[in-house]
Amino acid sequence: MNNVKVFVLMAGLTGLVVAIGQAIGGGSGAIMALILSAGMNLFMYWGSSSMVLRSYNAQVVTAAQAPQLYGMVDRLRQRAGLPMPTVAIAPHDQPNAFATGRNPENSVVCVTEGLLRIMSQDELEGVIAHELAHIKNRDMLLQTMAATMAGAISNLAQMAFFFGGRGDDDEGANPVVMIAMLIIGPIVAMVLQFAISRQREFKADAVGAEICGRPLSLANALVRLENTARRIPMTVSANAAPLAIVNPLAAFSMRGMSKWFSTHPPTEERVAALQAIAVRG
Repeated sequence: MNNVKVFVLMAGLTGLVVAIGQAIGGGSGAIMALILSAGMNLFMYWGSSSMVLRSYNAQVVTAAQAPQLYGMVDRLRQRAGLPMPTVAIAPHDQPNAFATGRNPENSVVCVTEGLLRIMSQDELEGVIAHELAHIKNRDMLLQTMAATMAGAISNLAQMAFFFGGRGDDDEGANPVVMIAMLIIGPIVAMVLQFAISRQREFKADAVGAEICGRPLSLANALVRLENTARRIPMTVSANAAPLAIVNPLAAFSMRGMSKWFSTHPPTEERVAALQAIAVRG
């Protein structure tokens, strides 16, 4: 069901690119915006690991430098059927973790010093299993595709703002439609992109629970992460923040329409889903 929802959301993003491209820039304008966005996101996708590590000021560690953490990652990645990722530690007091990398063979699992200090071993395994699940699910590739689509829509809006909208024929674009697309299109694209991100967090929770074998350990870790992140700020770029298991720049519960603009589901919903997995056994 999660995969079906993501497929529908991606189809919605694709359709939005086509519709806005035709209304604002014509077919050629849509293709140009899509190529531009794809190029920008491909660059980010290919070099994501090093850029994200720099954003968090993280340092790669070896088995000799962090034997307990390295051994835990190694044990869990074998259970997940993954190659050994690079392991890193970020010097932040806020407990958090993230995974990045363009594929399982070039992946990174990073935890903060705060996470290592406050988590029990079972909770830490749950968090690491969640990050390995992102790698196993190839979420970096999927979210890059979503970002490409959303970026194409934003680029089309900017092109129309600076150069005016014009279709492939001799008639200019309908000004009312163009203004509506300029205002509404990027917002809808962002909502769809964030919805995809939320679905992948649910999926990573479910697969992570399977990897570590203890859904409630991950559920307990999520509650502790959110409660602690509210009290301990973290300075990190807005682009890198959504990669973390709990968004360090939005560590509070999202309800109603506000959660449409969140990259992560409300923690209470994630916990409820994990509790349901535990009950099913």
